[in-house]
Amino acid sequence: MNESKHLDLGAFIREKRERANLSLRRLADSAGISNPYLSQIERGIRKPSAQILKQLSRALEISANTLYTRAGLIDEEFQAPTVVDAIDADGRLSTAHKRVLLDMYKALVQSKGPASTKTSE
Repeated sequence: MNESKHLDLGAFIREKRERANLSLRRLADSAGISNPYLSQIERGIRKPSAQILKQLSRALEISANTLYTRAGLIDEEFQAPTVVDAIDADGRLSTAHKRVLLDMYKALVQSKGPASTKTSE
């Protein structure tokens, strides 16, 4: 991978972290990596492994494939965006609106929503 790919990936991770309103320390803790290592990834100095990218994707609540593609580990193919990616990509929504929608979505998924429960009458 060339250096511009490192920088692109690092900038992308930083952008996602900032949009999620996470500090560098909080994201590093959530992903199970050190602060300095995450900082080096964001600055394009270090090339993270697929496992580290997977840990970061979970902590950022984005698709691992998104990070794999950004890192050049898989070829870019059309994939249906996740709900999180779709909300994040919608330029018509403000950052505050995106947070509200993502919080609602997360709450519904965590409770498994009404569609996943059967009612007996």
